Amino acid sequence: MTSHIFRRQNPVRILNSYTAFWIYPQPGNQFILPCGIPYMDSKRRCGWGFENGDELYIRYHDAEWGVPVHDDKKLFEVLVLQSTQAGLSWYIVLHKRDSYRNAFDGFSPKKVARYDARKVGALLENRGIIRNRLKIEAAVNNAKHFLEVQKEFGSFDSYIWRFVPNGRPIRNRWTTVRQAPARTRESDAMSADLKRRGFKFVGATICYAYMQATGMVNDHITSCFRYREV
Repeated sequence: MTSHIFRRQNPVRILNSYTAFWIYPQPGNQFILPCGIPYMDSKRRCGWGFENGDELYIRYHDAEWGVPVHDDKKLFEVLVLQSTQAGLSWYIVLHKRDSYRNAFDGFSPKKVARYDARKVGALLENRGIIRNRLKIEAAVNNAKHFLEVQKEFGSFDSYIWRFVPNGRPIRNRWTTVRQAPARTRESDAMSADLKRRGFKFVGATICYAYMQATGMVNDHITSCFRYREV
């Protein structure tokens, strides 16, 4: 993927692992992505991190994905969002994240665990989130079990990081995004234990996506500038 200020007058086609799009020259030979941000750095990224030139996607890839998370509130947020992603694309969920934060009381597990049928009904009317009853009810259910895990282990962080060797991130060495698996023995074990504890929408594939998002595994490709930073 080429990444610098171009000296041409015609649109340039940018290719990555998933898609292609055009960028256009602006005054001063600076090119602007479809999302409106300048395309002028020399950083190489994972293909999906540049998907459709979406600004939010790029920022998520550059600042969040693969960064180890040890804050329980953030771990709960990612759990809810990844569970919501089941059957959908992360692109859709990410663009609704702020609405979810507002609708779910900033992802406070204590508050979400107290949601009753009336609150669930109100969430089903909220157009800013994905209005799926099973997933909303799963979030409430998972909040209750999240609190149980906190009580048993002292924190959810202490519990969830047990599923990677020595509680440290697994550092893979993929050269293309397609090499990354959809599930691993670690995510299988996590899924089985979460289900045993009563969590819902926590299949092995969702759990692996959770591990990627919370930095339990580094699946940035080796040529990506974030690979050595996280």
